[in-house]
Amino acid sequence: MSLELRFFATFREAVGTKTINREYDAATVGDVLVALESEFEGLAGEVLDDGAVQPQVNVLLNGRDVTHEQGIDTPIEPDDTVSVFPPVAGGTRAGA
Repeated sequence: MSLELRFFATFREAVGTKTINREYDAATVGDVLVALESEFEGLAGEVLDDGAVQPQVNVLLNGRDVTHEQGIDTPIEPDDTVSVFPPVAGGTRAGA
């Protein structure tokens, strides 16, 4: 099935672009994430950990966080959009 995949910050750097369209033989978000970690060396081990999304990584399916759905078992449909956000480090407030 055809999916749009969006990457942000360091994950965008690892993939080399913000958005890609791919055909996957996948049924769940987890299937897609496994395929991405296999395809892009910079993502290997950065998205999944022990069968779940890494604690500080956010994965959205059509704008909804998959942790509020069925996690990596969330089913996908043709033309869905999967967005992957890496951990974000905090900064300091100006004047602090």
